[in-house]
Amino acid sequence: QVQLVESGGGLVQPGGSLRLSCAASRIIFSTYVMGWYRQAPGKQRELVATFTSGGRTSYADSAKGRFTISRDNAKNTVYLQMNSLKPEDTAVYYCNARPSYGGSPSWGQGTQVTVSS
Repeated sequence: QVQLVESGGGLVQPGGSLRLSCAASRIIFSTYVMGWYRQAPGKQRELVATFTSGGRTSYADSAKGRFTISRDNAKNTVYLQMNSLKPEDTAVYYCNARPSYGGSPSWGQGTQVTVSS
């Protein structure tokens, strides 16, 4: 069973930065599409960014220019660098792993990000 463990969330002031990490185990990491999603209170979970096994990245419009997704296949870890954070970025951020060859996705437990002064 895939295990995904997120870390790096916390409280940050508007304009600040955070880096989230997601360590994966029990998968062939390099063959998975890795992604970050977020869910704010009272809202649906939404895609933030993805990084394919082939090296392509994509971002939600709200994340473009401020967030950067990266992955280290040697460490089985995906990162989300978040800069210029806004109060509307407040949410629980979830790591997602989906086999690039097809199959069910797996989710981490989530990490809380709160942007507030």
